[in-house]
Amino acid sequence: MLRFAAPLIALLLSLGVAAPAAMAQTRIKDVVNVENVRDNQLVGYGLVVGLAGTGDRLRNTPFTEESMQAMLERMGVNIRGTEMKTQNVAAVSITATMGPFARNGSRIDVQVSALGDASSLQGGTLIVSSLRGLDGEIYAVAQGNVAVSGFKGQGAAASVSRGVTTSARIAGGAIIEREVPYSLLSATSLKLALKNPDFATADRIAAAINAKYPGSATVLDPATVQLTPGQNFVGNVIDLVTRIGELSIKVDQPARVVINEASGTVVMNADVRVTPVAIAQGGLTITVTESPQVSQPAPLSNGQTTVVPRTNVQVNDGNGASLAMVDGASLQTLVSGLNTLGVSPRDLITILQAIKSAGALQADIEVQ
Repeated sequence: MLRFAAPLIALLLSLGVAAPAAMAQTRIKDVVNVENVRDNQLVGYGLVVGLAGTGDRLRNTPFTEESMQAMLERMGVNIRGTEMKTQNVAAVSITATMGPFARNGSRIDVQVSALGDASSLQGGTLIVSSLRGLDGEIYAVAQGNVAVSGFKGQGAAASVSRGVTTSARIAGGAIIEREVPYSLLSATSLKLALKNPDFATADRIAAAINAKYPGSATVLDPATVQLTPGQNFVGNVIDLVTRIGELSIKVDQPARVVINEASGTVVMNADVRVTPVAIAQGGLTITVTESPQVSQPAPLSNGQTTVVPRTNVQVNDGNGASLAMVDGASLQTLVSGLNTLGVSPRDLITILQAIKSAGALQADIEVQ
């Protein structure tokens, strides 16, 4: 059984108990986003060619065959009515992220993923394809050799694989053809959007800005701070945003426990508090061991050799269950009290949820 002990406690204490000193000051630029200064998602459809027999089977993926016919017809080759049996082509989806203020001619990375039953995109080349935004306009054009991080090999009786061979990446594989129009220079005011909305953090951001540049910031809600350039920054809002981004504040955050049940991971921040509570933990463990034996008949007895099942069942009803009293208000005390029980991370998840139900855990629990 995994124990909630030395390494895990050390990690929690280093992240939680030492947090107040480390989180003393954070730059404003690291906790807010500027209005309309954001990425734009692009998507497209295309064909990857040059695969070594690992592409789509055309009988199973008619859209691949139709795409090949349309592409060849644009190049002056008419193959309508001809049965194609190639397995060197794969239909793929293409996705990319265009950063803010991307200009014509600049390059961005693209992600290519198989749509059909292709087994691998290794060694393929993406044919020129358009990338569109949600408005339907073409913003970029992608083409190039795909790079697959995984691999797969197999023989007659065994196979080995690592990573995903049906997803690939093209570094700098798309060229920007259309810009997203937006000018900060013409903006008379801006809004700063907090990445983690909080009343205290928003108030501290506005206070820090107004202390440096009086009358420039107003809190609209826990997620938004209105920024109005003063006389010194009229027509030069970029300079104001740059200077504000370097100001330091103390970021507040609600007490929260994040639980990932799939991996058994538990993460708590330093603001987690617990009121006095007693915790008893005991587990029931059932071990079943199969030890089949062979029954051999005596010579000349006309008997048959048979396999006789032998099953050994052991039950541990948790007689070693222990009781711990957690009466501290800090994360360190909480972790130390739970460690007294010697629980595994899986048991810890159940215990934390039970403490929350008892009203003793003063924190939000987020289950992923």
